[in-house]
Amino acid sequence: MKVMIRKNSEGELSAYVPKKDLEEPIVAMEKPEMWGGHVTLANGWQLQLPAMGPETNLPITVEAKRLSE
Repeated sequence: MKVMIRKNSEGELSAYVPKKDLEEPIVAMEKPEMWGGHVTLANGWQLQLPAMGPETNLPITVEAKRLSE
């Protein structure tokens, strides 16, 4: 699924899923650099993100996979 990852002015990361019209803060990351691991959203969803370099500019739309609960 397509997911937009962005950072607000306070430095907090969030994920927006256009198909579900859902925007949630990212509350946990498997890897400190976020890319190539899974992230947990405030609503409990876990998304597997693609591997990308730590210098990747935000906002960015990526193809992510929702992990089963």
